[in-house]
Amino acid sequence: MTQRPRRRVLAVASAGGHWMQLMMLRPAWARHEVTWITTLEGLAEQAGLAPARLVPDCNRDTPLRALGCGALLLWHVLRLRPHAVVTTGALPGVLALAAGRLVGARTIWIDSVANAQEMSASGRLAARVATHRLSQWPEVARAEGAEYAGSVL
Repeated sequence: MTQRPRRRVLAVASAGGHWMQLMMLRPAWARHEVTWITTLEGLAEQAGLAPARLVPDCNRDTPLRALGCGALLLWHVLRLRPHAVVTTGALPGVLALAAGRLVGARTIWIDSVANAQEMSASGRLAARVATHRLSQWPEVARAEGAEYAGSVL
């Protein structure tokens, strides 16, 4: 039986709950080359993850920071050429997905389990750039045209 080749995965999440949910998915990429990107200095190192990169946190209320974050994410994506970009949110994750699409990467948005009633604003924005968009709630997935494949919690 032939073993599948190792893939370059870019795993992106803002600090807090987004990062915690991304950490729960770590076993899925255990045999691949993963580069971690987050918004809080030292977070990846605390989890024993390397290589890791830092980008500024941003949201819709900080457009200049979002522009800087997007530029830095694009630079990382162009340099790393990932096969897949996976994010659990928030806006930095959407920007990473957009950059990933530019290099032909598969892009996966996993909306936070906290969004039990509707898709997050970033999750709705991700519909424009994600090749796969998942909700952790079947009702939300159906209502939003996303996929449901279970919950990470």
